[in-house]
Amino acid sequence: MAWGKKKGGRKEPLFGLPAALADLRLTAADRIPGGDDTPKKSTKSSAKRKADEPDEEPPRERKAQPSRSGAKRRSKSRGGFGLGRLIYWGAVLSLWGVIAVIGVVIYVGAHLPPIQSLEIPKRPPTIQIVGIDGSMLAQRGEMAGANVALKDLPPYLPKAFIAIEDRRFYSHFGIDPIGILRALVTNVLHRGVSQGGSTLTQQLAKNLFLTQERTMQRKLQEAELAIWLERKHSKNEILELYLNRVYFGSGAYGVEAAAQKYFGKSAKNVTVAEAAMLAGLVKSPSRLAPNRNPEGAEARAQIVLAAMADAKFITDAQAQASIGHPSYNVKPAGAGTVNYVADWIGEVLDDLVGQIDESIKVETTIDPKLQSVAEAAIIDELAAKSVKFNVSQGALVAMTPDGAVRAMVGGRNYSESQYNRAVTAKRQPGSSFKPFVYLTALEQGLTPDTVRQDAPIEVKGWKPENYTHEYFGAVTLTQALAMSLNTVAIRLGLEVGPKNVVRTAHRLGISSKLEPNASIALGTSEVSVVELVGAYAPFANGGFAVTPHVVTRIRTLSGKLLYMRQPDERNQVIDPRYVGMMNAMMRETLISGTAKKAEIPGWPAAGKTGTSQDYRDAWFIGYTASLVTGVWLGNDDNSPTKKATGGGLPVEVWSRFMKTAHEGVPVAALPNSQASWGLSNLAQAASQISPPTPAAPGLAPAPVSNGGYRPPPPTRANVRPEAAAGLDGWLMDRLFGGNR
Repeated sequence: MAWGKKKGGRKEPLFGLPAALADLRLTAADRIPGGDDTPKKSTKSSAKRKADEPDEEPPRERKAQPSRSGAKRRSKSRGGFGLGRLIYWGAVLSLWGVIAVIGVVIYVGAHLPPIQSLEIPKRPPTIQIVGIDGSMLAQRGEMAGANVALKDLPPYLPKAFIAIEDRRFYSHFGIDPIGILRALVTNVLHRGVSQGGSTLTQQLAKNLFLTQERTMQRKLQEAELAIWLERKHSKNEILELYLNRVYFGSGAYGVEAAAQKYFGKSAKNVTVAEAAMLAGLVKSPSRLAPNRNPEGAEARAQIVLAAMADAKFITDAQAQASIGHPSYNVKPAGAGTVNYVADWIGEVLDDLVGQIDESIKVETTIDPKLQSVAEAAIIDELAAKSVKFNVSQGALVAMTPDGAVRAMVGGRNYSESQYNRAVTAKRQPGSSFKPFVYLTALEQGLTPDTVRQDAPIEVKGWKPENYTHEYFGAVTLTQALAMSLNTVAIRLGLEVGPKNVVRTAHRLGISSKLEPNASIALGTSEVSVVELVGAYAPFANGGFAVTPHVVTRIRTLSGKLLYMRQPDERNQVIDPRYVGMMNAMMRETLISGTAKKAEIPGWPAAGKTGTSQDYRDAWFIGYTASLVTGVWLGNDDNSPTKKATGGGLPVEVWSRFMKTAHEGVPVAALPNSQASWGLSNLAQAASQISPPTPAAPGLAPAPVSNGGYRPPPPTRANVRPEAAAGLDGWLMDRLFGGNR
């Protein structure tokens, strides 16, 4: 039987890969448009071309179009695949997020000290400076009050901090996610940082262990340390630590220091209103401190009171009763002149005890009462007369004859200028330096009655003049010193030798460099107030050198003694005879000389005025057997004053201070004043046998008072006093060198 072909051709069976690809056909939908493909003009022309082509391959059977139900199944399959991929990638991203967080935690933790070695750090050391009566004068370093136990505080005080800073303090684990989210939303709404999400524990961690920088790393470290603190300490321990370490502005750390600073009372005794004000300071202590911004502090306190009432820590009635009743009573920070003393102590402290690592108490010689009087004397006199005399600054130092400083004022306003004009500044002392010239002359054999010429003088072209431009001819040394005659001082200085004058000044306590030239007699070398006052002290104590000092003891707050001042060695630097002579001569300065305005009723006193060239500096150094006080007035830029002299403003300040300082103090005579200068008593006895004849009318010697010599008033240059007649004149001439 012959096999013939069926119409359409024979279809051979296919196996393997050809079978699998047999039904694979590309349709127009599967092709990518573009390239050389051109759109078909019409379906008919395409069909015609296909009909003209030879039938090289038999046509294959077409698959039936899938039904609608199958399309729906595939659509569901694709939807299920998309959800799965979303879950898959979400899990992957979550895993990587966890890994990233762990990595950040490890990195941040690596930059912290080992948690096991962390300890609550000690408070920074403070320096408490107390007066001779034990009262607090000043503090240096960070002002930290004593630790106060939580149970000793009124309950509304810690609650005030919880209400405004961390409402969920007792429920979170050191970090408050709800608080962070709330702060984030608030900040977004306000388009800025208006609220923080840190807990009290985080704030404590920052205060104890971290800096104040605002970085992401620091915030992460803060969070880790907060969790560690929560694990190591109880909530109440954390709150107590926080209250005793948080900063409240004006150098005050802890609620006790802040309460003392702003309210003058212990934190144990603060009211609800005061507690609210303290809690409000934490947000911005420098800006809201009540001594700088009382209105801002009060407004913030009202917000705290409202938060306390909202948290049911106090009643609405209590909140309303506390609003508008500020009870703070503070003085301007750093305005007291006692801070000049505190700065001086800070300069010498390292030499006394070295580096300190714990808080100390420095006991001083300062008398708070005298310090206040000295401050008022300087400030009030300058306020009244600074414009008239063009004087802007002043300084005062008062010390006992053994060198213990009782009061020191380094300027009229410490808050405006911390420059200490009593210790650091050096100015020309003018005629207040002359006692060292006269003492040198006495030590070389002259006496208070030695006569020298007051007349014009020229030294290598230099022609110094007297203040009044008048000359009195022959005068005694006592008269010359009392009237502060420049020409006599110059002659004496050249006579005894400028180098010897410098040696005398250094021996008595001047430490500054002095130039040994002719002008040294007029005080042209600069000195400080404190060293000049210290150099006058030997005149008040019988001739012994002193070291000006203010520190007597230094102890730790626990009572351990670190330093105790030992008494100075008794070093006699002036012979007692010359002490008596100098005291009698300088006493005359207050009786008939340039300091006649200076007086302390009932007290023998002595001293010397000084005015530098062009009235740039005005001085008066005066003393009794109880106190040595020096006053300087002038300008920081060394500009001339309007004829301010030592016998004017400085004497007024000195008298005001010394009158108060000697109230209730038993009167005492100046050293060796009874003996005067050796054999003067013999001269007085001889004068009873042969009374002296006055050399000229009005020139009779005045009677001796308080054991000292009262010289006759000087005459003008055309009336020269003659030598005293009689036995006393002869004795004075032969025994004391009256002819020199």
